[in-house]
Amino acid sequence: MNERNLAGLAAAVLQPGFVGTTPPDWVCRWLGDGLGAVVLFARNVADPGQLAALTATLRAERPDVLVAIDEEAGDVTRIESVAGSSRPGNLALGAVDDPALTEEVARDLGADLAALGVTLNYAPDADVNDNPANPVIGVRAFGAEPDLVARHTAAWVRGLQSAGVAACAKHFPGHGDTRVDSHHDLPRIGASRARLDAVELVPFRAAVAAGVQAVMTGHLLVPALDAELPATLSPRVLGDLLRDELGFSGVVVTDAVEMRAVADRYGFAGAAVRALAAGADAVCVGGEHADEAAARHLRDAIVAAVVSGELPEERLAEAAKRVGQLAAWTVAARAGRPARSLPDADGSPIGLAAARRALRVSGAPAGRLPLAAPAHVVEFVPPRNIAIGPETPWGIAEPLAALLPGTTTVRLAETDLPADPVADAGDRPVVLVVRDLHRHDWMRTAVDRVLTDRPDAVVVELGVPALTAGRVHVATHGATRAGARAAAELLAGLG
Repeated sequence: MNERNLAGLAAAVLQPGFVGTTPPDWVCRWLGDGLGAVVLFARNVADPGQLAALTATLRAERPDVLVAIDEEAGDVTRIESVAGSSRPGNLALGAVDDPALTEEVARDLGADLAALGVTLNYAPDADVNDNPANPVIGVRAFGAEPDLVARHTAAWVRGLQSAGVAACAKHFPGHGDTRVDSHHDLPRIGASRARLDAVELVPFRAAVAAGVQAVMTGHLLVPALDAELPATLSPRVLGDLLRDELGFSGVVVTDAVEMRAVADRYGFAGAAVRALAAGADAVCVGGEHADEAAARHLRDAIVAAVVSGELPEERLAEAAKRVGQLAAWTVAARAGRPARSLPDADGSPIGLAAARRALRVSGAPAGRLPLAAPAHVVEFVPPRNIAIGPETPWGIAEPLAALLPGTTTVRLAETDLPADPVADAGDRPVVLVVRDLHRHDWMRTAVDRVLTDRPDAVVVELGVPALTAGRVHVATHGATRAGARAAAELLAGLG
């Protein structure tokens, strides 16, 4: 095969991102030359009308282009990054533990994505978050129990795909039991093969059984499966396990290849080539390298690897064929469906109802809830992981102030903690808002100090409720707009 044809195959397996709210010229040009997909980020989304116009422009260049997005709902949202997700995330749905509700929420999200022109969603997160210290999964998982995660993963896949949007279960073979974020370094999963079968792999088997169209790899070293190569680059993990043992026949998508877990060890392009050779079908890129030069660098490296024999031509052709089959699935899934109006700015009523069901109150709320007057809210701000992103707002102060006018708020990070965080509270009720209290020593110390002086303070946990503090504790199981509104209604006596 000549290099021009090889370049077309190489472009077909790339899923690059770009900067801006309209497609740049190079993306449109590449779509005409064989580019199979693009991935959208929050930076590409201003409002529903703009996003629908963007995807229509892409589809005008190539009708079957895969338009991918990382929309988990919950804390990781791209289509609602300006206001926060109007749907609860996985942990909240797992806390309710009603698979029919999970399927309904995913179907509702899928209908919105389809209306916006998105055809592939990098979700659901199928990880079992059984390590509370996990810095990157947390509320993104349905829970810490494999069977619960499995039934909700399957329900989410069914719901999303019933709306005509392809689901992508991640992060194979399981990112839950780690203390390391693969954006920054290579996590090592020390579980035995028996443990992997009993825990990490259970939700992925359920996703495959539910007909999931895609699976995303995790940049994880799992010695029980491959002692040398990360899962994304391992034929044993992608071929022997995922393909042969689990029977998955859809598209294998890499997690972003610029992530340091693989890029620091194998190089940006080297990781992409190794992943394809190992059995991946599509290479996700563009969170950090989002220009034509980066895409060209990957395409040329893939072509060079085929010419040199490092990457068999048959393997590249197989990968491109699978991407084409997924594209055909998305076209067929959209065909004949009634048009749905674009998402409303107020968000999803189904999501709000689900968030209300996910609230959990412990302690002695009688006499303390609802709040008797406008409150003084202290929101403790931990560092964010890259997956969530810096742009999405969170906290309960705004919706609470709308219900209890006169409510005041202060946001405090570790670097700006005053000696007395509630010095300005006076005799108003105090609400302490935390996010993964169990993972941050400084936050626990500050909360304990306040509770010593103000034992009547209500603690609202917007992360994983692994640690219950205070006489009244409210857990939302996620820092979403929906969860914040549900918590505010409860505090104000409307819940």
